Order: sequence, then C-alpha cells, then structure tokens
Amino acid sequence: MRDCLNHRVGFDRVLMTVAATFLTVSASSALAQDQVRSSAAELAIEAAIPRPEPANVPPPTAADIKLDTTATVQDSTKDAARDSAKTDVAPVPDKVETKPSDVATTPAPEAPKGETAKTEPAKAEPPKADTATATPAAPAAPAAEPVKAASTVPAADQPVADRLKDMIGAKTSRHFDRKNERAAVEKFYGARDFAPVWTQGGSLTAAAKGVIARLKDAASDGLNPADYPVPDFAAATTPDALADAELKLTAGMFDYARHAQSGRMHWSQVSGDILYPEHPVDPGEVLAKVTTASDTSAALDSYNPPHKLYKELKAKLAELRGQGSGPVIEIADGPALKYTPAGKKQAEIVVDDPRVPQLRAKLGLAENASDTRYDAAVAEAVRKFQTSVELKPTGILDDKTVKALNTPKRDKQIDVVLVNMERWRWLPRDLGTPALGDAYVILNIPDFTLKVMQRGQQVWTTRVVTGKPGSHATPLLTETMKYITVNPTWNVPPSIVYNEYLPALQQDPTVLQRMGLRLEQNRDGSVHISQPPGEANALGRIRFNFPNKFLVYQHDTPDKHLFARDERAFSHGCMRVQNPDQYASVLLNIAMPGEKYTPERVRSMYGKSEIDLKFPTPIPVNITYQTAFVDDAGKLQFRKDVYGRDATMINILKNNRGKDLEAVVAHSQPSYSRPATTLPSGVAVANSGFGSSGPNFFERLFGAPTQAAPPAPVGRRPQRVFTR
Repeated sequence: MRDCLNHRVGFDRVLMTVAATFLTVSASSALAQDQVRSSAAELAIEAAIPRPEPANVPPPTAADIKLDTTATVQDSTKDAARDSAKTDVAPVPDKVETKPSDVATTPAPEAPKGETAKTEPAKAEPPKADTATATPAAPAAPAAEPVKAASTVPAADQPVADRLKDMIGAKTSRHFDRKNERAAVEKFYGARDFAPVWTQGGSLTAAAKGVIARLKDAASDGLNPADYPVPDFAAATTPDALADAELKLTAGMFDYARHAQSGRMHWSQVSGDILYPEHPVDPGEVLAKVTTASDTSAALDSYNPPHKLYKELKAKLAELRGQGSGPVIEIADGPALKYTPAGKKQAEIVVDDPRVPQLRAKLGLAENASDTRYDAAVAEAVRKFQTSVELKPTGILDDKTVKALNTPKRDKQIDVVLVNMERWRWLPRDLGTPALGDAYVILNIPDFTLKVMQRGQQVWTTRVVTGKPGSHATPLLTETMKYITVNPTWNVPPSIVYNEYLPALQQDPTVLQRMGLRLEQNRDGSVHISQPPGEANALGRIRFNFPNKFLVYQHDTPDKHLFARDERAFSHGCMRVQNPDQYASVLLNIAMPGEKYTPERVRSMYGKSEIDLKFPTPIPVNITYQTAFVDDAGKLQFRKDVYGRDATMINILKNNRGKDLEAVVAHSQPSYSRPATTLPSGVAVANSGFGSSGPNFFERLFGAPTQAAPPAPVGRRPQRVFTR
C-alpha cells in the first residue's frame, strides 16, 4: 500500500513538472503575441497622429518605448483602418509632443483561469490632469481644431482678404445699411474665401473698370452720379484701404442697380393714388450677374427700364444737355403769324413768311421743310409747343412764342424728362402678357390718349377723358382687364352719392327720378343709387373692367362732345373712351382671336340686360403719366402737368438730398362707407331687397361672389343676365 502511495506521489510530481513547463511555454508564446499585436496598434496610432519634423525631435530610445497594456487586443489591420477613419472625421492639431512615459497607464486585470481564450478588451481610462506632467516648452492642446483647407486666395491678395473678412464679419457695417445687401455680401465673399473681386494684386480688374464706367455715366440714365461715389483705388496702397475701396464699390453698385430698376423714390412718396407692382432687386443676384458678366458695364446697365419709350427719352435727354448733333436754330422777330381755316363765309387764310422754314425745322416738321407758308400743319405744331411750355394754345406765332422757342427753358425741360424717366422705373418690366403676344393697354393721362399694343406695335388708339385735378384725379396703376360688360348698370360711387346727389335731393326731391336714377335705402339707413342700362346711362353702352382698389374703370359715355377738346380732364376718376365698340372688338380679338368680333357684332348686343364678355387670359392695363415722350415722328413732346406730379417729384429730388426716398409712405385709404342718412319727404325710394347694409360698393361694381339667385316674385319675369 505504501509503495503504491509513494509511486502515486512521484507520478503526481512528474505531472506537476510537466504542467509547469507547459504553462511557462504558453505564457512566453502569449507574451510574444501581445508584443506583436501591441506594436501593430502603436504603428496604427502613430500613423494617425501627425508627428513633428524629424529635425526638431530626437530619435526615440529604448527607454521611450513601453508596452501599452491598455491597448485593445484586436486585429491590427482593423485598428489601423478605424483609427484612420477617425482621423478623417476629427483632425488633430498639427504638433502635439506627448511622450509615452508622460501618460499614466492602468494594468489590465488578469483573466480568470479557464477564460484565456475569451480575453475581453480592457478599456483605457482617460488621462487625468494630475497624472500627466506636460513640459513647459510643449503644453498639450486643450481642444483639437479643424485642419484648415488650403486657401484659394492668391498670396498677393491674402492680406486684403483677411481685412475683408474682418470688415464683413464686424457687427456693425459702415458700408451696407440694408440687411439683404449685407447678407448677400457675407455669402458672396465667404464663398470665395473673402478674395477681392475688384482688384488683383492691388490693380483694378476688368470687371471693376466696367462697373466704375457705368457709375460715372449714371447721368445719362437720368440718375445722379453723386449718389454712387467711386472710391480712389489708386490711392489705396494698404490692405485696409483696398478692402475699404472694395466694399465701397460694391455698395455703389447695389445703389445703382436698385435705383435703376425701382427708382430713386418710391411712388408712395409722390401721391396716395399711385399703385404699381413692386420689383425690387436681389443683391445676391446683382453680385452674381455683374461679377460673372463679360461686360460688367452692360450687365449693370440692364437694370434700367428696357422699354422703347424710356430709351427714346434717354436719347432726347442727351440732346437737351447739348450732347446731340445739329446747330441751334433761332427764330427771328417779326409780325405775328396766324392760320385761319376755311369757313362758311370766308376762304382759308395762309400767311407766307421767310421764317417758316426755320420754324418747321425747330418744331420737327420734316415734310415740306422749305415751304414758307404758315399753314395748318405749322399752326398745329405751334399750338402743341405752346401747350408744352404752358402758354395759351392759340396756334399763333406771337412774340411770347418766339421768345419761348429761342430761349427754351432747357433746365426745366431736362427736369421734366428726368422725372418721366423716373416714373418708367415704377412700371413693370414686361407691360404685356406673353400668352397674347405681349398685348397690353397703355393710357397716358396728360396726353389724354389710350393705345392697344401687341408684339411691340400699336394696334389701335383713341382719345379718352380722364379725372379732374384734385380729389378726382385718375390714379396711376397696373392691373389686368378680366372682362367687358355690355349694357352696364351704373352703381354711383359713395363719394358722388353723399357729396353731390344727397345734397341735391334736399333742394329737389325728384331730381334723381328725373335723371333716371334708382335710389335704395337699406335697413341701416345707408343709401345706394344706381342707373339701369340704357342709352342715357352715364357709363354708356360698355364698361371695361380691371378690378382695383381705387374702383376706377374705362367706359363709354353719352357725352361725346368732350372728346373734341384738347384738354380732357373732366371725369370723377374713371376713363371715358371715345370709340368703345371698336375698343371692345380689338380687345376681344386679342383675347379670343377665333371669335372674330367686329364693332357691329358688339353693337348688336346693346339692350337692357347686362352681358359680361370674359377674357380667357386677362389683358394688362397700364395707366401712366407721361408729360414728356417721343412721338412716332421722333419728336420730343411735352404735355401740361395736369395733376402736378412733375412739380412734386422735381421738388423731392432737389430738396430732399440725404433722405431715404425709397421708403414707403403710408397714405389714408379711400373710404367707401355709406353712413345712414335721413331722406327728405317726397323722395322715391325703391325696395332694396338686401340685408342690413346690402353688398358693398366693390361687389356692386365688379360683382359679388356667386350666390344662388332668389326666386322671382310672382307675376314678374326674372331679368336675364347673359355671361359669355
């Protein structure tokens, strides 16, 4: 038994010796493997972290290299790939001198026996502030900064770019007062690393020269060059001065583009009865368009109105300023010249005078230029000239007319042309609608004419009567004509009802009845007066509807005699058309060419029931105020400032320097309320049939929302309303 035990003890010792040897070999193998893997991980980390230049750092020694026992034991190739990806996402500082001996490490805990095949990666603790001692010469960076992309700015322009970045990034800017302009500048220059666009290496670029040329020539477009001062780039010799000049030129370009497109003054500065669509410039678009154009001067000039009449005024402005060709023509003194047309009891009287050829040339009469007779054509030209200079339009060449011809008020004429050019900036850039061949209606109040235009050509024209000066002035606006009403009902505007008709009723309770007007009084005491369709209707047979806030429209009239007058400002604001049947057929053929309307067809609809002829595509209507324009013969024409718009604008431009004329001025809106009133006895009142106050005036005038028709009273036939 003892021998067996002794042999067993010896066997156990042998087994222990073998096991110890096996463990020793295994440990050595594992240590070698850890060293290889740790070395690969270190190589991956070193590849990910930028190192100082070899010339500045001594080569590492054996003492500097230690085993990183906190490194995760994983595939070295995967570690390197992951570390490289992290480097791409979050770049590290260029130079960080941190030695491995300066970093405190924590030994990994021993794995329990039997789990050596499943070694969990040990997590490294972040280094604490008191566990790493940084050398004074190379402190560790507290936070990593992104690696800057390579600058695209040429080295010669980098100092200017740096100053531009500082100026544009400042909280307050002395160059740009408008938020949209400042935002556009920040975006534009930021996208180009704040490189200057107007200079390269301190010298002006071709783009800058084009912009400067346009700003200096602003007067040719009726603008004031003093509003767009050009910085002195030649005197800018420092980065600060070049950056300041850069932004000043950009600001001047913005101002020019804004004034050229929308005007130096907002139309609300002039009057409350003007309403044109806004078309402000986009500063970002200006920067992009001008700086990428091959001709920056032309690109900036494109913000001026493109209309033919504007360009013709620009040419005449140059002539008035003495930049035109041709000698100055003087008319000699002499007897008064008068043309007398033939009458029932006398023959035509035509005076012969040697001054007439010079007079013809002065007035732009090219036909029969050498004719010495003072005939009807010359007399008519003299009459128009007298009207333009506010002389009595007699058509007689007297001493006052000769003096006005020889000493024209050039300064005043220039001012009139300038404000007319300014008003063109208020109008839409496209006056017509492309779907109808750019068709539109344009009415000139001071000239009392209306024209229908299509494809750049005049299609038709007629005389008109416009509003009286003062509170009944015809408003300036752009709207779209949507339909024509044949046999319209005249819904009398509240202003006429309460200011004219109701006071007349106090004197004569039957006056409205004798005029064929219908008076309705609603339950709230308000009054509505209307006139049914017919020959005597104040609107005549046709009304042309372009709904607007001023409640004005164009229409026929039974009073045709006013069209024979030269000055035709007699209405309450609406526009009376001389030949409405022709006007209607022209518009209908533009809107519906396949229908082939004629004036006869339009007149065949005349009757006692309203007929609405709706346009599939509305036609724009532009109400303008042109006291200066170039006629078809190329002659500069002037018209009387019937509403005083010229005088107001000239005064604003000359006496309000430094003020923000582009700001919108709020005006009191027209009131169409109908207060309750007490009617005198004896007034015939029709049953209104409406509620407490009835439809408002706008609904009566241009139509209310469609509603179900009430049943017709028993014993009465309902009135038929045709809509086509």
